[in-house]
Amino acid sequence: MNLYHKVSAQWLAYLVFYAVLAMVPLVVSDNFLLNQLSTYGVFAMLALSVSLCWGFGGILNLGQGIPFGLGAYGMAMTMQMQSQDESNPMPPFMLNNSLDHLPLFWVPFGNTTVGIVLALVVPTVFCAIFGGLMFRARVSGPFFAIMTLAMLSAWYTLILDIQPYTNGVNGITPPAALKLGELVVDPYSPGAYWLVLGLLIAATVVAKLMTLSRFGLVVQSIRNDAERVRFLGYNVAGYETAIYTVSGLFAAVAGCCWVILTQYVSPAQFDTTFSLSIVIWAGIGGRMSLMGAILGAFLIQGAQSYLGDAFLNTWLLILGGFFILVVRFLPKGLIGLVESALGRISIGSKKGGNGVSAPRLYPQPGE
Repeated sequence: MNLYHKVSAQWLAYLVFYAVLAMVPLVVSDNFLLNQLSTYGVFAMLALSVSLCWGFGGILNLGQGIPFGLGAYGMAMTMQMQSQDESNPMPPFMLNNSLDHLPLFWVPFGNTTVGIVLALVVPTVFCAIFGGLMFRARVSGPFFAIMTLAMLSAWYTLILDIQPYTNGVNGITPPAALKLGELVVDPYSPGAYWLVLGLLIAATVVAKLMTLSRFGLVVQSIRNDAERVRFLGYNVAGYETAIYTVSGLFAAVAGCCWVILTQYVSPAQFDTTFSLSIVIWAGIGGRMSLMGAILGAFLIQGAQSYLGDAFLNTWLLILGGFFILVVRFLPKGLIGLVESALGRISIGSKKGGNGVSAPRLYPQPGE
C-alpha cells in the first residue's frame, strides 16, 4: 500500500470514528452521561496535544496542565463576570477576602469576546515565550521535562498564594452557564457535546495536516536527530517552539471547554498528577498516533469513571503499572496492538489468495 492509500485510510478512520461520536446524542437520553462523554472529549483534546508535542515533536512535556489551567481560569473569569451587575462587578469571594475594588486584570473579562480571546491567547503566548527561552538555550529531553514540571509547580503555588484574586484552593465557580449573545450553552445539552466534539475534530484536522506538511516532516526529523537537522541549516529552536506553542493552544481550548462543562476551576488543574495523567493517556493509546492518543484518553477516563470508585487510591497504582507495561512491551501503544492484529489478518488474507493488505493505523515517521 503506497503512502497515498495509507493516508487515505487514516482519514477514513477519523471520519468513521467522529461520525459515530456525532450520533451519540441521538441515542443517549441521559443528560449526565452526555456531559460525562463531553468531558472525555476534553481529555481527548489534551491527549491529542501531548501526542503532537511528544509523539511527533519528541518534546516530553510534563506541564501540559499550565496552558490547560490558564485557559480554564480565563474562561471561568469570563463566565463569572457575566453574572456580575455593573453596579456590583466584584465576585463574592473577593468581598470575602476584603478587596474593595475589582482588580485591574479582571476588568477585560467583563467583555465576553475579549475574555474568551484572552483565555486562549494568554496560555499560548506563555508557551511561546517559555518554549522559546528553553529551546534557544538547547534545553531538551529529560531536562526540558523537568523544567515544565517545575514551572507547573510554580503556577500551582502562585494560584494558591493570590487567594483574594483567584479564591485560592476553593477555585472559581461561575453561578450560570456561558452565554454567547442570546445563546446559553447548557453543559448538559447535546449542543455542548457537539461544541466540544466540533473543537476536537478541528484540533484533529489541524494536527493531522501539520504532521503531513513539510513543517511536520521537519519536526519529526528533529525528533529523530536534531543535530543533523541543525547542520542542514534549519532553525531547530523555532520549529520546536512552534510545535510546543500549538500544543499549548490546543490545551487552552480544552481548558475553556472544561469550565463550560463543569462550571468550576481550581488549582487542581495545575496539579502534577493531572499533567502526568495526560502523558499516560497518550502513552497508553499510542503517543505517535493522534487517533491512538484520543482513544487512550477515552479508554482510561472511561475506566476511571467506572472503576476508580471501586479501587480508590489504588487506581493510580494500577494505571501507573499499566503504563509501564505498555511502554515496555507495546512501545506503539494500544493502537500499535490493533495494527499488529490487522497485519496478521492481512497476512492470512494474502495466504487465502485475495491479496488485500490491511491499512496501518499507526503512522510511521514522515507519514
